[in-house]
Amino acid sequence: MAKAQEIQEGNEVQQEIAAMLARARAAQAAIEHYTQEQVDELITAMVWSVAREDVSEKIAHHTVEETQLGNYDGKFLKIHRKTRATLVDIINDKSVGVIEEDPVRNIIKIAKPVGVIAALSPSTNPEATPVIKAISAVKGRNAIIIAPHPRAKLTNKMICDYMREAIVAMGAPADLVQSIDVPSLDKTNELMRQCDRILATGGEAMVTAAYSSGTPALGVGAGNAVITVDDTADLNDAAEKIRISKTLDLAASCSSDNSVLVFESVYDAFLEKLKHEGGYVIEGEDKQKLQSVIWVDGQLNPNIVAQHATTIAGRAGIDLPEGKQFLIVPEVGAGPEHPFSGEKLTVTMALYKVKDIDEAIEMTNRIQAYQGQGHSCGIYSNSDDNILKLAMATRTSRVMVNQPQAPSNSGNLWNGMRQTFSLGCGSWGGNSINHNITWRDLINETWVSRPLAQNKVIPSDEELFGKVMNRF
Repeated sequence: MAKAQEIQEGNEVQQEIAAMLARARAAQAAIEHYTQEQVDELITAMVWSVAREDVSEKIAHHTVEETQLGNYDGKFLKIHRKTRATLVDIINDKSVGVIEEDPVRNIIKIAKPVGVIAALSPSTNPEATPVIKAISAVKGRNAIIIAPHPRAKLTNKMICDYMREAIVAMGAPADLVQSIDVPSLDKTNELMRQCDRILATGGEAMVTAAYSSGTPALGVGAGNAVITVDDTADLNDAAEKIRISKTLDLAASCSSDNSVLVFESVYDAFLEKLKHEGGYVIEGEDKQKLQSVIWVDGQLNPNIVAQHATTIAGRAGIDLPEGKQFLIVPEVGAGPEHPFSGEKLTVTMALYKVKDIDEAIEMTNRIQAYQGQGHSCGIYSNSDDNILKLAMATRTSRVMVNQPQAPSNSGNLWNGMRQTFSLGCGSWGGNSINHNITWRDLINETWVSRPLAQNKVIPSDEELFGKVMNRF
């Protein structure tokens, strides 16, 4: 009986997802031949539907109430400002017809839609992620179906409903954007099996499932940002920006500063500045108390993710002085025996004292070999030598220089990074790409090759092999 019921439920899930895919394919076909102007009007309307101040306020409040993660200010910034910035970043990109010409190789590239995108949306960033993924999909003339984390299903439905209304108002089919309103693991897996491409942002298990689905997938790696502060840095500026990054949305972002490495020559002075910015040092017995709250049976405790410092400290039995916003844990090692070196998703940072840039590089690589390899690093420095040395010697896809890490590596108005919430981590993080994922990753491209004006010529053996031909 149980087996029969299981088969019946599996069939029902398969049919439900198949029906959603059929609607999405019909909607996608309706815009497949849209002009660039029509596409850009669509995504503009989609962003405006949620980025209006009154709607953004409603979404931000609802997200915090439903997920119990992060805070209103962080959620509002992401839905109100990050979506706008993403629109600005892509609105002038050509995504219809010929999108690139290479006169040297005599090649032109033509954009074509993939079809239906399956997007996984995490509980930590459920307010802007559906919007950014949706406009990236539609920019490429695709449809999208969003599978939310169960903890954020109502938020996801609210946001998708706003976008659907905007799409209809622009004369396009609402089913360009759909959400799985009653999510389950079976439905998400079935969606990934039936769709044309997967854009997976979430926990390691879901990203692994996406890669194992048999459908082409774009996944992201684990975060664990490591920040270096050298002896040329503006310490006031660095402390302020680290506080901004560490406390943004109560560290819900995988880009939050998890470890900060400070040159020993400025360590004491910089620690005082972190304290002035609202940091509180946790040492001795309190460190063990905090550790037992953040990790349970070796796993990150979901009940303390993206919570206020007072909440975390209170659960650990630590009396946190008024006005303190984040926790500082002095650390010396990396790896499982030093759990504070790993990703914490809380307003808690590990603080290290390092001798110089070489030791900073060595410690960065040790920390990220444990967790977060390939994701991102940051450095506060006015030394080009130190900046480039760190970038050259670390296994990282992004190095943010003199910028608050969390709001920067996914793109912001003050830098040239592409705007996204999906950060490829390369082979270091188990991903196929290193870059910030945008609409360009959600299209097919046809290359048209014409003969060169002059054929390429293979040089003589002496010219081509001269340096090696006499070596063996």
